[in-house]
This record gives sequence, C-alpha cells and structure tokens, in this order.
Amino acid sequence: MNMIQEGNAFLIKEGDEVVGEVTFRMAGDKTLVLDHTFVAPEKRGQKLAEDLIRRVVEYARETNRKVVPACSYADAQFRRHKEYADVWER
Repeated sequence: MNMIQEGNAFLIKEGDEVVGEVTFRMAGDKTLVLDHTFVAPEKRGQKLAEDLIRRVVEYARETNRKVVPACSYADAQFRRHKEYADVWER
C-alpha cells in the first residue's frame, strides 16, 4: 500500500485500487476543508483513516495552511489529537 496526493485528495492505493481516501476543498488560499474520509470495509481497523488525517496535517504544516475538519471522522481525530491544534481552524 502506498499513499499519494492526487488533486485535492490523499489516497491509499493497493495496486490500482483505492482503499482509503481523504478529500478536501480549498477555502481561500490558506485553508483546507476536509469534507470526506473513506476506507474500504475490508481495510477498516488498520488505522488507515488515521494515517490519512495525519498526512493532511503534515501537508498543512508544510504549506503553511490551516485545516477545517468538516467531516465527522476528521473532527473526531482533531478533538482526540491535541498535537493538531497548530493547524486547526476553529
């Protein structure tokens, strides 16, 4: 499995199949709005969605952006991980 960025999404692929994804839209130049997180049913429980959110946080830090966790999973992760506070646009 490998993680790649494709447009406004980070994907986890196994071969040619997408088994996990987090998508975002831009709100202005400096804010990412996380609007969808998905992991294939057979891959759930392996912390893939958590890895995707962590990658978005890293990307936000690398590009000096903030994140609005609009989907329920992303919101729960931001509430659970205090170390994301520096990029959390509340």
